[in-house]
Amino acid sequence: MLSARLTCGLLHSLLRASASAVAGRGLREPLLERGCAAASSFQHPSGVGHGLSYGPMATGGYGGRDDMEERFLFPEYVAEQEPERTPEEQLEQLQQRQEEEERQKQQLREERRQQKLRASRRVHPDVGHPDPAVPPSGVNCSGCGAELHCQDPGVPGYLPSEKFLSAAAQVDGGLARTVCQRCWLLVHHRRALRLQVSREQYLELVSAALRRPGPALVLYMVDLLDLPDPLLPDLPALVGPKQLIVLGNKVDLLPQDAPGYRRRLRERLWNDCARAGLLPPPSYRGPQHPGGDGPGDGKENPNPSAELRTVLRDVRLVSAKTGYGVEELISALQRSWRYRGDVYLVGATNAGKSTLFNTLLESDYCIAKGAEAIDRATISPWPGTTLNLLKFPICNPTPYRMFQRQKRLKKDATKAEEDLTEQEQNQLNLLKKHAYVVGRVGRTFLYSKEQKDEATFEFDADSLAFDMENEPVVVDKSTKRVELTPQDVKDAHWFYDTPGITKENCILNLLTEKEVNVVLPTHSIVPRTFMLKPGMVLFLGGIGRIDFLQGSHSAWFTVVASNFLPVHTTSLDRADAVYQKHAGHTLLKVPMGGEERMAEFPPLVAEDITLEEGLGESEAVADIKFSSAGWVTVTPRFKDRLHLRGYTPQGTVLTVRPPLLPYVVNIKGKRIKKSVAYKTKRPPSLVYHLQKKKHLNV
Repeated sequence: MLSARLTCGLLHSLLRASASAVAGRGLREPLLERGCAAASSFQHPSGVGHGLSYGPMATGGYGGRDDMEERFLFPEYVAEQEPERTPEEQLEQLQQRQEEEERQKQQLREERRQQKLRASRRVHPDVGHPDPAVPPSGVNCSGCGAELHCQDPGVPGYLPSEKFLSAAAQVDGGLARTVCQRCWLLVHHRRALRLQVSREQYLELVSAALRRPGPALVLYMVDLLDLPDPLLPDLPALVGPKQLIVLGNKVDLLPQDAPGYRRRLRERLWNDCARAGLLPPPSYRGPQHPGGDGPGDGKENPNPSAELRTVLRDVRLVSAKTGYGVEELISALQRSWRYRGDVYLVGATNAGKSTLFNTLLESDYCIAKGAEAIDRATISPWPGTTLNLLKFPICNPTPYRMFQRQKRLKKDATKAEEDLTEQEQNQLNLLKKHAYVVGRVGRTFLYSKEQKDEATFEFDADSLAFDMENEPVVVDKSTKRVELTPQDVKDAHWFYDTPGITKENCILNLLTEKEVNVVLPTHSIVPRTFMLKPGMVLFLGGIGRIDFLQGSHSAWFTVVASNFLPVHTTSLDRADAVYQKHAGHTLLKVPMGGEERMAEFPPLVAEDITLEEGLGESEAVADIKFSSAGWVTVTPRFKDRLHLRGYTPQGTVLTVRPPLLPYVVNIKGKRIKKSVAYKTKRPPSLVYHLQKKKHLNV
């Protein structure tokens, strides 16, 4: 009897100690949630997420067994080695597991409650009523460019008749800065209305704009996460005999796999352009010898046939969201294109055109008065946000303006982070948290006194792109309204943002708004690496699958996709059952909505893949790309040939391409004990045009 009491007392004290330890770590749990650090059935003391067990088909260890099954969202990287667990730590682990299971149950209940709320809202999706008798306004929406009207909710530019007539009745031109219902819902409620705009209408609108008379420069924006660009081969026919610069956007989301990775990305874009028939002028020396800093050297092309085709002047890497490469782009445009004609920004949906439009609107490329008189374009992860042409007047780069601009850039480059204001440092830290490369975009000339009194560092990432966990921040510029007069834009050249051209066979066309927010990455991508052996399967959510059918050895599979898209590994004989049971539910996350959603979602279609001999343990041989949802980089052992089978939803494209980041397998931590996964590792962020921190001598 005494022994039993002593045992109970000891166990009670251990549980109290474990509870206090867990309470002491109360701050760590929400931080891991916000950073997408781990989402699984339990947490190791190191913070590493392990797999959910589902009956007899799941086991807890690897150890060469075929029935291994694990689910990973984002394994946390911890540098320290895992010590042997004491009884106290084992009790703490058990309690954490129970708390995690309870948290997941609460999260599931909350998701069901939100689904019921959304279902109740669908009964009355639109506020107000249309009125077909009221003629269109002739005024364009300042967010997407569509003409404002109240006739049909399915046509771009719609406003409810009550709002439309109220704004039209205002004497000070209330419709001039009114946005349509679609833009309002995108910005304030992150809802997207399905509108009746076909791909042919997008192409016709863009093509008609590019056929306007006079010299014009085309900036074609490519999403680096979606290479090879599906529209690049059609670009010569769309652009015609125009000058062209190709911009590779979203470089801030890609990690550095090896020194010189941005140079490799730029050369990759040059090669893609050459395969699409876009060739530089003979005088241009190519990416390895740029010669100048802009689109060509300003000399005329001696080849007369070049006037009849699209001339590729330059290829650049930028980040419209963080400002990396934007100041260099502005300087190149002012030096080489100068003020010869209009500039058109063209690209596929979701490439980031509207974000770059907003960034340039607040920069030296727009006239100082235009930055206050013109509203920003609507930003959303939903494809096809811009529905008509948006524009701002280009600033004429006179010698005096260029001199003052270079003077400002040199002054900004000498600053250190401590020299910035508190607001500037907070904005900079936010950018470094969400991106790998960060630039600084400013203005040399300001128009109003209110604008001059503001901080010089005006670049605001939250107002240019959505955060996955927060509503977009709407910056209220409650200054006196500024209007552009005819004298301000007399003989002006314009910068146009064109509608995004929709991509055929794109997986985003099959997803809902909430699913798009999960699939499209907005933060810097942290690679997730797994060592799989033949007979294992890797699920990328419920929208991608890779079967490892044959190979002499194990191979490394590195997922480069949104950090919020879960990865699940299992054995080949159980893969079909796992998909049937968990597709549409929490385990695979996307699609969402259970059996009802999966009934309308297309089935996964298989395609066999054979990869050539491996190059070694540190260099990949291929990327398996799941449309616009990301890719898996495969790194076999030396001279090992792999036979794989990839699955993607019917109607989308599975692409096997040379690896975009061939050394990405090296961006990983140590192998997680008894798991196929490695701990993740995030490379540091780099800030350009800013000196390193100053060290005070003590």
